[in-house]
Formats: sequence, structure tokens, C-alpha cells
Amino acid sequence: KSSSPTAPEDLKTLLPVPASTQQTVGPDPIAANGIRMHYQATAAPGPAMVAYRNALRDKGWDVTTIVTSEGGTGGGATYVGSHGKAYGVFDGGGFDQQTFIDVCVWPEKPADPNCTRAKR
Repeated sequence: KSSSPTAPEDLKTLLPVPASTQQTVGPDPIAANGIRMHYQATAAPGPAMVAYRNALRDKGWDVTTIVTSEGGTGGGATYVGSHGKAYGVFDGGGFDQQTFIDVCVWPEKPADPNCTRAKR
């Protein structure tokens, strides 16, 4: 058996569920044998994304911040990371006490790691 997760449920086990999640959609299959998860959380976007980054690290992900934004009552962040051979893109944002987080994970980094946002 390969040490790299390949089935959607294997990849899903690598992911923490964001704090204050009120809705979860997925795993949905995406290109290159990956999965997409969508979470909707009742928390301010800036703190919610920092907490999710920390939860990813606690779960063994090596996470890099690509962009953060804040302004008024909105904000968000995009991270990329690896967990062994698995590769992930973590994109979230929102406003007030509503944060939408899209997560795409692949068994290994694909040529085009595009994490299309789920329908809101």
C-alpha cells in the first residue's frame, strides 16, 4: 500500500474541520484525483482563517500564507500546504460573522492546483 492518500476519504482525514462550522459540503471530486471541501463557519473571517491555519499545522500540514486581506467587516486568507506527498490549497473569506472556506487537496501536487470556489 502506498504511503500517499489516494481515496477521497483518505484525503478528507487529513483535514481539520474549521471551528464554528455550521455547514459542510463534500468531499467533491476534482481533477488529478483530488477533493474539494466547502465549509461555512459563523466566525469573523480574519480570526477564522488564522484559527484554521493553526488547526492545519496541528494536524501535520506545512502551511504557507499566500495572501491575507482585511477591511471593514470583511477579510480572508489563502494558504497552500503539504502533508507528506499530499498538497492542499486553502482559501477563505467573508464578512461580519460569516466565513466561507474552500479546501482542495490532492494526493500529490498537480500541475495546475486550481481550487475553484464552491457555489455559495
